[in-house]
Amino acid sequence: MRKPFDFFTVALLITGLSTGANVARAEDFAAKIDAVVHKNAAQVMQQYNVPGLAIAVSVNGKTHFYNLGLASKATQAPVTSDTLFEVGSISKVFTATLATYAHANGQLSLNEPVSTYLPEFQNTPFGHVPLMHLATHTAGGFPLQVPDAVQNDAQLMGYLKAWKPEYVAGSKRSYANPSIGMLGLITAKRMNMPYAQALQGQLFPALGLKHSYLNIPATEMPLYAQGYNKQDEPVRLGAGVLADEAYGVKTTARDLIHFAQLNMGLGHTSETVRRALADTHVGYYRVGPMTQDLVWEQYPYPVELKALLDGNSNTMAYETNAVVALKPAQAPQQQVWINKTGSTNGFGGYIAFIPAKKQAIVILANKNYPNAARVELAYAILAALN
Repeated sequence: MRKPFDFFTVALLITGLSTGANVARAEDFAAKIDAVVHKNAAQVMQQYNVPGLAIAVSVNGKTHFYNLGLASKATQAPVTSDTLFEVGSISKVFTATLATYAHANGQLSLNEPVSTYLPEFQNTPFGHVPLMHLATHTAGGFPLQVPDAVQNDAQLMGYLKAWKPEYVAGSKRSYANPSIGMLGLITAKRMNMPYAQALQGQLFPALGLKHSYLNIPATEMPLYAQGYNKQDEPVRLGAGVLADEAYGVKTTARDLIHFAQLNMGLGHTSETVRRALADTHVGYYRVGPMTQDLVWEQYPYPVELKALLDGNSNTMAYETNAVVALKPAQAPQQQVWINKTGSTNGFGGYIAFIPAKKQAIVILANKNYPNAARVELAYAILAALN
């Protein structure tokens, strides 16, 4: 679908332009952005053999969708703005938001240690870790994945009771699924319901997300894209300990761009949700060019592409990095680029927004391709807007 003039009418209204000449200029500008999206997206799809892309771009609350390629090579179903994609670690921002939502409702405090809510961890290193560290990857050195030997909840509890930190909490950052996964588990426990019910039954409706799931209903399965691994074999996400909490969400470009808009203060929602969203933008640590919020990662805006590439690099994802604590924590900022990548074996996603510009972008693919390519694509599109 290509309706660039409708999308950029907002720019025309904001500047007060109304003459025929200015309408033509607006149409020319819209056509330029349209061309930038299609040119750069086509290059990414060709270079990395990506079957399908769903891109959503929002400016001042107005959204335009660019849907390219196939949701499934077998069925030849096209990608649409309502195609369901696995979003991998973008799921973590929903886990963090659920925690701040529970905090806003008085159900937990991110400053309290784990043992306050899980008494079985009293007198253990994990029990001493404040919840905030679980959401900033600074808990003390968890591995990226839950160990293969941990196959059920009982084994998970045993693993965590035996866990020994590699460094003092808050001194270094190690990107990890177990810690953020446990934040989700603890939050759901405080809400007196399973995590899936808390996310799908409480948070998603509060956010106005109508097609976002951990467990996709049978009626929605035809919209679920087929993912493809590096060998171009069809794959989808399997079950795993803390999978739901760390990387289990499936959603659409339409829902995810709406979520980005809410994070910029656009759209209608409750004051509790607004507070919860804002709390996820608080900055706690500086690591390289990036400030670590609650899962979200932010950069002062304007930002150079190199800074974004460094902040979304394998070094950040797979290595332990020293951090500088921000004391006091940095209040939510407007002049920033806030982003998160997410991947599963067969999918790759990216979400970014600039609150001061009221601009946001979502890029979803049914192929796990490099984070750098996602960042470069988003940067090229938003740079063209500016």
